[in-house]
Amino acid sequence: MNRINQKLQEDKKLLSIYFTAGYPELDDTVTIIQNLEKSGVDMIEIGLPFSDPLADGPTIQASSTQALKNGMTTDVLFKQLKGIRKSVNIPLIIMGYFNPILQYGVEAFCKKCAEIGIDGLIIPDLPIEVYNEAYKTVFEKYKLLNIFLITPQTSGERIRFIDSVSNGFIYMVSSASVTGNSSGFGEEQTQYFKRIANMKLKNPQIVGFGISDNKTFLQATQDAKGAIIGSAFIKHLSKFGTNKIPEYIKQITKL
Repeated sequence: MNRINQKLQEDKKLLSIYFTAGYPELDDTVTIIQNLEKSGVDMIEIGLPFSDPLADGPTIQASSTQALKNGMTTDVLFKQLKGIRKSVNIPLIIMGYFNPILQYGVEAFCKKCAEIGIDGLIIPDLPIEVYNEAYKTVFEKYKLLNIFLITPQTSGERIRFIDSVSNGFIYMVSSASVTGNSSGFGEEQTQYFKRIANMKLKNPQIVGFGISDNKTFLQATQDAKGAIIGSAFIKHLSKFGTNKIPEYIKQITKL
């Protein structure tokens, strides 16, 4: 069974952390992953930096720009992650835009991910119809889950279609804005969370965008299986580097 599916079966609310590979320093990637697992994080999303990150807010955009300046590339990331499964057991997901994956070669990319021990991919700009028709068999060949995003504007019909194609979790974007914008969830977002929960989808939902502290983590996971923190963790890395990661995670989960 895929590590993501195993994790989703655990009787707890899950915390997933996103960070940009190669930030703050090029060689920080593995250290950050190891420290996050030791701190009790359930899943990790490794951001593959791209020069035109449309869905990302200014914090993640800036980290991507710096990571690219540091020399991060797809090949460098794969070299860094070689052997990662000797020290890390939790699910690892690569999140990135489709262009670098297409340039690398979709099957070659998936094959490399499988060799390293990556469990899934999140590709925000890969339409589900294109995935379903052209790439689903490739992902399945290499036992990779593809995680799709929904927003408050996604129609019920499309959500059902995404649910039917998915085999892991659904990334539930909390709002229509870019990442890193929210300081809490209002009534509209709370109702959206409840509406999706009431659809009784076969795949659990994990909420992303706007989670930054214990309050928003608890709000996001009231009706969902887990929550993803990205921009707030990037800000922590900007301030402290790879130090104080356990302290940061502890104040999110209050463990």
